[in-house]
Amino acid sequence: MTTSATTPSLHFFDDLAATLHGAPPLPVGIIYPCSAVSLRAACELLRRGLAQPVLIGPAARIREIAREESLDITACRIVEAIDDAQAAQRGVRMARDGEVAVLMKGALHSRVYLHEIGHHESGLRTDRWMSHVYILDLPGVGRPLLVSDGAVNIAPDLDVRRDIVRNAIDLAHMLGIACPRVALLSAVETVNPGLQSTLDAAIICKMADRGQITGGIVDGPLAFDNALSPEAARCKGVHSPIGGQADILIVPDLEAGNILAKQMTFLGGAQAAGIVLGARVPVILTSRADSLSTRVLSCMVAISMIRNGYRIAGPGVDAA
Repeated sequence: MTTSATTPSLHFFDDLAATLHGAPPLPVGIIYPCSAVSLRAACELLRRGLAQPVLIGPAARIREIAREESLDITACRIVEAIDDAQAAQRGVRMARDGEVAVLMKGALHSRVYLHEIGHHESGLRTDRWMSHVYILDLPGVGRPLLVSDGAVNIAPDLDVRRDIVRNAIDLAHMLGIACPRVALLSAVETVNPGLQSTLDAAIICKMADRGQITGGIVDGPLAFDNALSPEAARCKGVHSPIGGQADILIVPDLEAGNILAKQMTFLGGAQAAGIVLGARVPVILTSRADSLSTRVLSCMVAISMIRNGYRIAGPGVDAA
């Protein structure tokens, strides 16, 4: 795949699907798939030949939902777990043991799911802080936009922000963006001592200048308009290497990222996927209300990550 800031794709997820066509399916552990949409996602992944779903949860209930929804899950492996917590524990253990290559959230709360994944001893932690990235294909933009972090880190400090940027850059590389432009967002594009996000952005830029963050062009603080609009940057006199053409939007906190991504999805008509980086395997963190499309697209991103060099690392080892 050759998507980049200079050679944009008009149909990012279509291109991504084409790169995966014909590749052998990977085992994907779906944690507590006790909802119709979770099982439909498993069936759709099977139909497309993208994955071999492993359904981890109460077998009787899973089969009952499948019967009620007229879904054929006979080709799926089912691993018994009595409740959501045990399903998360077993899924994480299977990922550690290499039985599944990807974990996908089903009908359980994110807190339960992430607690097991982030467990210091039995989870999937690495030296990287885990962070979430929304991948958005927005009509009229002509390239995918990555937004981070809108789902895992509530109010990240500088150490976490550094890894949020590093994780997003690594994902961009795995998706074919050779040198992503990273915009550190705030309400303004000048450093203001009274606005912490502008101070953090300035420090992160200096980290990039000193080689603590590599692989992309990092600039900020930038307001949303001059991060994405060359005309807005010109009108405001903002001289930035981003040039209004950001590939990655780094938000100040979880609330800003979550609201921004959902605005793009629900009001802007964006196709969306969501992935957690920094763990030993790609982790799909969808909302229980997310559509079938979002779940399938998120799995496509996770599989593409593995096909394009996501290295499974142990505790104390960088994940990418």
